[in-house]
Amino acid sequence: MNKKLEHQFVTELENNQNIVHKVCTLYTNDRDSHNDLFQEITIQLWKAYPKFRGESKFSTWMYRVALNTAITLYRKSKRTIQTQDYESVVFKIKADTYDETEEQQLKLLYGAVKQLGDIEKALIFLYLEDKNYTEIAETLGITEVNARVKMNRIKNKLRTILNP
Repeated sequence: MNKKLEHQFVTELENNQNIVHKVCTLYTNDRDSHNDLFQEITIQLWKAYPKFRGESKFSTWMYRVALNTAITLYRKSKRTIQTQDYESVVFKIKADTYDETEEQQLKLLYGAVKQLGDIEKALIFLYLEDKNYTEIAETLGITEVNARVKMNRIKNKLRTILNP
């Protein structure tokens, strides 16, 4: 890879690394696994970057590579779904905006999302990232109608998990 392409990649990765961290948080249960998955996603992004044609936004392409890598590794490891140990998670919350109720709700939501299937997690993640159904469908490689139907089912599933 030439230096210009390398610089572009590093800049894009730095500007969008929160996407990778969010995917890692969704598919891992501890800091070491998070770091391992982050590294693997970065490697896959690096390998695929020369083929990135710019037909979509870099962030959309990054979501797709990150989610596909996480799902592939998750399936290979055949892990059972476990809840996150939130005591070990560091939340970066400004002191003036700290809301204990909001943090508790976030913990409950993450716990519920962790109980979903691989594709369901990816879909709800993109939805929570304020992606529209067209972007969700493009990122996951499904139709927009399929994304909407799945999203309705996931919402119902989350309601059941959160309000038994």
